[in-house]
Amino acid sequence: MKASPGLIGQLMRFALIGGFCALLDLGTYTLERHLGMDFAPWDTVARAVSFIVGTTTAYFLNRKFTFSAGRKEGAGQIGSFVLLYTVTFFVAVGVNALMLAVLPEMAWKPTLAWVISQGTATAINFVMLKWVVFRESPAR
Repeated sequence: MKASPGLIGQLMRFALIGGFCALLDLGTYTLERHLGMDFAPWDTVARAVSFIVGTTTAYFLNRKFTFSAGRKEGAGQIGSFVLLYTVTFFVAVGVNALMLAVLPEMAWKPTLAWVISQGTATAINFVMLKWVVFRESPAR
């Protein structure tokens, strides 16, 4: 089994991969809104699709580069991933919808709503990926 890069190494890798995937997510969301999905309920659909694109990419990159020393149990790991990302999906989409409803009108309102929703989901994801989905086996 590969040695773990340690918590700091994992945080750095997670941040780099997360930054890339966040740009992919935001780019998808922005493109969808420019294509006409900028009013209810389509703004929520756009956020859902962008979340799925960014999250799926992040899962595979983090599995390979960030948490590579963690467990690789196939179906069990996929099940943990699906459960985690189902929860964070609803958190991200729900927080985005809430922010679109409560933030004052401004040019950057959709982007700010996305940033707040993404930050909330990202914090949940790191903790759960590290200590649940990709947890390392105890040393023997």
